[in-house]
Amino acid sequence: MEFLPWISIGLYLLGVWSKRVIIVGAFVVQVGYLLWRGLSIGRLPLVGLHDTLVFLSLSTAAFGLVVSVAAEEKRNLLGWVGVLCVVFTGMAMLSRRVDSPLPPVLKTYWFELHVVLSFLSYGLFGVASVVSFTETSGKGPKLQYLTAYTGYILFSLSMVFGGIWAYFAWGTYWLWTPKEIWTTVLWLTYTVYLHLRFLGKDYERITLWVGRIGYLVVLFTYLGVGLLMKSSHSF
Repeated sequence: MEFLPWISIGLYLLGVWSKRVIIVGAFVVQVGYLLWRGLSIGRLPLVGLHDTLVFLSLSTAAFGLVVSVAAEEKRNLLGWVGVLCVVFTGMAMLSRRVDSPLPPVLKTYWFELHVVLSFLSYGLFGVASVVSFTETSGKGPKLQYLTAYTGYILFSLSMVFGGIWAYFAWGTYWLWTPKEIWTTVLWLTYTVYLHLRFLGKDYERITLWVGRIGYLVVLFTYLGVGLLMKSSHSF
């Protein structure tokens, strides 16, 4: 079953130039892989770069498929979503798997809710960014906004659950470590993006770019901070 991510990479690559059903197939393969991972290690596969990158790829594909229903440029949208999924899954296959039992600090459903919602929101933010490039029609900004707004709600909930987890783990709802600081930057970036839209068409281009920059902040918060800095999220 360890070969399944490689199959999903091949399918995502085919999906870049082919039909929607290929992306669906890649998504199903990744779901199967994560189910196998969970059964083999006896817990949710949500710890370490390998598993979280696969889950990020799966999340991006899932929301890409959902959003593509309302998109006019369906093929372009799913093509670029496929590219993101190839990159994330490829990085996952180069990353070490964490098969060891969880430390006590992670053995709580608050942690699981926090992580699941975080990566679902990351997937939505990624799709929103892709929409900003592929949907050049009048409905593009609205579709980007609705996708990012849904991600914003999930990310806000993940912060709430993360605070509860932190309280039970360390006795405080917030720790001023690099991860928490960049999480705040990420949340504020999308807060600004969502509010800019109400300023009218004069700010439409600025709003568009703030949304795109927001996804770069997402990637740095997840990968950059995790790889370059020590924080409460390093285990």
